[in-house]
Amino acid sequence: MSSESVGGILGAVVAAFVLAVAVVLGPIGQYGKPPKPAKVEAPPAAAPIAPVAPAPRGPVIKEVPN
Repeated sequence: MSSESVGGILGAVVAAFVLAVAVVLGPIGQYGKPPKPAKVEAPPAAAPIAPVAPAPRGPVIKEVPN
């Protein structure tokens, strides 16, 4: 047996092991996980409600005659 075939066999064994571990542990990151519930905090009852400022407006684009 040459060293290339031994390396190929060992590489295949390692690749199969890594693939099996990846399948068992599941997706990495946020994929496949249930979303976290959002925390709902009620505002204090004694605090006065301040008026909401209007949202900033973008630039006004006017048509220019040619």
